[in-house]
Formats: sequence, structure tokens, C-alpha cells
Amino acid sequence: MNKNGKNKMMILKNLCKKQKKGSMLVFLIIIISLAIFMMFPFVSVITSEIKVLRSTVDKEEALQIAEAGINYYQWHLAHFPSDYKDGTENNGPYVHDYKDYDTQTSVGKFSLVITPPPVGSTILKITSTGWTNNNPGIKRTITTRYGVASLTKYAFLSNDIIWIGSSESVGGQLQSNNGVRFDGTGNAPIQSAKSTYMCSVNQGSPCPKIQNGVWGDALQATKNFWQFPVPAVDFSTLTSDLAIMKTAAQTGGIYLSPSNHKGYSLVFNSDGTVTVYTVQNLTNTPKGYDVNGATHNENIDYNKRIFEFTSPIPANGMIFVEDDVWVEGVVKGRVTVAAAELPYGSKSPHTIYIPNNIVYNSKNGNDVLGLLSEKNIIVTYGAPDNLEIDAAMIAQHGSCQIFYYPYDNIKNSITIYGSIMTFGQWTWSWVNNSGTTIISGYVNTYSNYDGNLLYNPPPFFPLSTSGYQLLSWTSD
Repeated sequence: MNKNGKNKMMILKNLCKKQKKGSMLVFLIIIISLAIFMMFPFVSVITSEIKVLRSTVDKEEALQIAEAGINYYQWHLAHFPSDYKDGTENNGPYVHDYKDYDTQTSVGKFSLVITPPPVGSTILKITSTGWTNNNPGIKRTITTRYGVASLTKYAFLSNDIIWIGSSESVGGQLQSNNGVRFDGTGNAPIQSAKSTYMCSVNQGSPCPKIQNGVWGDALQATKNFWQFPVPAVDFSTLTSDLAIMKTAAQTGGIYLSPSNHKGYSLVFNSDGTVTVYTVQNLTNTPKGYDVNGATHNENIDYNKRIFEFTSPIPANGMIFVEDDVWVEGVVKGRVTVAAAELPYGSKSPHTIYIPNNIVYNSKNGNDVLGLLSEKNIIVTYGAPDNLEIDAAMIAQHGSCQIFYYPYDNIKNSITIYGSIMTFGQWTWSWVNNSGTTIISGYVNTYSNYDGNLLYNPPPFFPLSTSGYQLLSWTSD
């Protein structure tokens, strides 16, 4: 082969090599393109997942910022319990920066809407909405309800000894700052502030004797509710500001000055009104004895009454009577009756008498009655054989009781729907020394706690010192 032939062969070989390299390059481009095409959905999924993750993080951060808003206003209420405007005169919403703890730079905001308690309630609503500065379009909202428990959380509260007899039933929490003899039935905590104490002869045989804070012949199912010792309740907190009550009655309620007769009779009516009478004279009442052994020769049932007026229950719910007062009827609305003459101790303290049934128009929390006496709350000698009292009662310096009439005035049953707070001993039944026989008062006693009182007490009734408690928490 000549030289030219060799050159041609070399050119052909080089050309073939170049063609092979070109083919491989095209093949590689096709493979890479196919790989990219096949990986594109995976890249799209990963990108989408990153976006979802970022959104989830923003949502969680927004929720935490909203929670910080709730915590802030809970702190605010602890220091300013009646401020529902965030320290301003505005109605909100109230927007605050949320700062990073370490850098103290703003990373988001929360907006607060405060809904104050409605009239007659202690429950307020706090709505907090949070968002981050990086993604303000993503917002999270938390709604909470807080309430202050009233001292009417107790079915019974006494600064003195308590004796629940075998025929008595207590529904709701009971506490004494002294000792408790409990022979009846109960369905809630039965508490004493005493670990042990010297029981009184007024608690029957085998007293006087050292007993546990709570003791008696109750069934084991009831004994399971016994708790002692527990912290005592400061009865000074029961003393509502009577001056505020009096002012409220004079400015927006019903105020009854001294009658210059025997006192006043209040009859509540099912149409939401109250009829007021002046009591002119009383019926004869046998000699009786109170829980302290004091003799009572006074007459306590009204006889002649003179009509004064009928009025709707006042909007602020306050009736203040500077005299003795007899209360009965059907209560529709929210109202408190206080019997006191200020300053306390300047004259004979006044008493609230219950001569007849006091019942609510409905037991759904809309109707409530508070009875607050600076001394005693007395069921009268002539009260019905079957008596019902729907009310929260406070005897600030005395007792809730029916007097003992020796072997006389034995009645069938008394039913309480509400709560009783009494500084001294209280009783609706008088028994012999062995505690086995009713000798005066009501043979059967039924006490049912009105759960609506816990956060919806009667107007101007005292609240507990526990402050606001979280009742509910929801988020969007």
C-alpha cells in the first residue's frame, strides 16, 4: 500500500474514533437527561416537604407566641385582677411584641382580646392570636376562660363545730375550722382544720372526749371523703364590705332604712319583682334556746304587715335593709339581701328570718339569692313542716339555725339548695343526748349544693383568695 493509501486509512480510523466519542457523548447526554427527568418529581416532593416543614415550624412558633400572650395576661390579672383593658382605656385588641429571650429582638407579635365577666359572674375570656415576623400570614389563636371561685364553693363552712346526724345528707364540700362529727351521708370532701380536738357536749355522747378532726358513724363510702387536717378558712374574708353593699343599694338598688316598727317583710315574686311590707306586730312565740344555750323570749313570726311597694329586682341585684327582715317567695333573677346597721356593734345586730319557702323560678344558674346577716339567719317557729330554702346564706357573726323549743315544734323536712356559711354552730335539728331522737326542729335534713354558685355567686358576695383559675383552653 502506498503512502497515500496509508494516510487515507489513518484518516478513516481517526474519523471512526471521533464518531464513537460523539456517539458516547450523545448517549451520556441522553442518560443524564433521563436521570434528571426521573429525579424531578423527587426534587419537587423534597421541595414541597421543606415548604410544609417550614409552614409547620411557623405554625408552632405562632402557637407558642399566642401561648405567651395568654401567660402574659394571666400575670397581669394576678397583679391587677379587675383590669380587663391591659392597663389602657381602650377596648382592644392589644398587640405586643414577642422578643427572643437571648437577643431581646422581636421575632413575632401577639394580639389579645379580653372579654370581661358578665354581670353576676367571675368568668372572663382571653383570646390570644400569635404570628412570627418571618411569616405573618400564618396565625394561631388560643382561647381560654378564667374564673375566681367564690366562697360559696362550700356547701357548708363553719368556724365552729359541726354535727351531721344520721338522718342528714350533705351534697357538696363541707369544712369546719373546728371539729366535725359526721354520722350522715355525703358525696364530697368533708374536712376539718383540726388533727384532733376535744369534742363538745353539743356533739352528743361520748363527748367531751379527744376525737379526730372528723369522726362519727358514717358508712365507709362517706368516710372515704373525710380529710383532716386541712388549712383553716379565715372567716374575716367572709365579711363583705357592707358599706359598699349599702352604697350600691342606695345608688342603684333597694335601700330600706330603719322601719321604726318590727322590720320589713320581702316577698319575691315569680315575675322578677319583690314586694316590700313593713311588719307592724308579731305573733306569740314560745320560749326557745339558741345553739349557744341563750334563752329567747322574743316573738319571731310576723302577724300584721302593711304594704309598701312592689318593684323589679334591681339591676345591680342589691337590697340593703337596716332592720330585721323576713324573706320568702319565688326568686327570679340575681339578688342579695343584706340585713345590717352600720357601723357594726353600734346597735343590736339585725337578723334575717325565714318564715316560708324560698325557691328559685329555675335552678339553671339564672336565678340566685344571697342572704347575708350581720348576726343570725333564723328559720321561724311557724315555718312550714316541709321547708325548702334556695339560697346562699352567710351568718357573719352568728349562726344559721332554728331555735330549740323543748319537746315542741317537731317538723318533717328541710331542704337546702345552695350553701351555708356560719361563724357559729348551725342546726336545723335538735336531738337528745344520745343523738338518736329528734326533740325539736326538722326530722329530715337534705342539703344540696348549687354548683352554679362556684363562679356565679350572688351579687357582692365574697370571693376566695385563690385568684383566677384556668377553666378551659382551646386552640385553632
